[in-house]
Amino acid sequence: MKLGKRGVWYFFDGLSTAETLRTARRIEELGYAAIWLPETIGKNPFVLASLLLANTSKLVLATGIANIYHREPGVTLATQMTLAEQSDNRFLLGLGVSHKPLVEGVRGLTYRPPVATMRDYLTKMAASPYQGVRPSEDPPTVIAALGPKMLGLAAEACQGAHPYFTSPDHTAMAREILGPDGWLCVEQKVVLEQHPPKARTAARAAAQLYTGLPNYRNNWLRMGLSESDLDGGGSDRFIDATFAWGTVEAIEARIKAHFDAGADHVCIQPVKADGEFGDLDWEALEALAPK
Repeated sequence: MKLGKRGVWYFFDGLSTAETLRTARRIEELGYAAIWLPETIGKNPFVLASLLLANTSKLVLATGIANIYHREPGVTLATQMTLAEQSDNRFLLGLGVSHKPLVEGVRGLTYRPPVATMRDYLTKMAASPYQGVRPSEDPPTVIAALGPKMLGLAAEACQGAHPYFTSPDHTAMAREILGPDGWLCVEQKVVLEQHPPKARTAARAAAQLYTGLPNYRNNWLRMGLSESDLDGGGSDRFIDATFAWGTVEAIEARIKAHFDAGADHVCIQPVKADGEFGDLDWEALEALAPK
C-alpha cells in the first residue's frame, strides 16, 4: 500500500447512506488519499469501510480506531483480509484499546492493562487461521499509540502508529521511538477561523468528548500540559497545542510541522466554527486539499 500524505478523519454517524456516499466521493475528488473511520457507539466501521471501498476507486479506507474489545482477534483478521482482497489493497486496519469508561461503562466488559492487552491481541491475530482468498499484499495494521510503551509495541509488532489528538512535539517523540520505517499516521483537528475566541470556542466544543478520558489526559500531561490546562473546557494553551486554527496558511504550517517532525501521513479532522458539531466543513477541506 502506498498511503498518500493527507487524509480526512470524520464521524459519518450523522449521515444517511446516500449522504455518506456523496461525501466520500467528494473527498476522493478533492484528492485526499484516505478516509479514517472511528468507532464508538455509532456505525460499524468495517461495514462502512466495505460500502465506501465498493463505491470509490482510489481512496484508502482506514479504521481510526477500531476497538479491540468489540471483536475476537481471528474475526478481526478475517475482516482485514476480506476487505483488503475485495478492494485491491485499499484497506488499512487501525486498532486501539479504547478507554475504560467506554469498555466497562458502556459495554460492560473488563478493561485490562493497555499495552499487554494489545500485544496479546496482535499475537493472537497473527496466529489465527484464515482460509479465504488472500489479498495480493499483506494488509497493514497500525495501532492507536500515545505513550512510549505503546509506540514501542507499534514499532515491534505492526506497521506503525496512529496518534490522535496530539501535537508536532508528540509526533517528533513518536518518530524517535518508531524508528525510520514505522508508519506514523497523525490526526490533526483544524478550525478554519481567524477570530481567536470563535475558533477556540469551536475547538472546546469538539474537545469535550475527550477531555475526561484518562488515556488522552495522561498523554497531554506527558506533553507538558497541566491539569488546569485540561479542566473547564481546556485552556487557550491546550487548544493552541492540539488544534490548528486560523488562516489556511496557519493550518498548513501546523500540518507541515507534523511532516517535519516525522509524520508519514496527516489526516485532518475539520471542525466547523459555524453550525452544529459534526458538520463537515467543506470550505476547510477544499482549502486544505492536496495540491
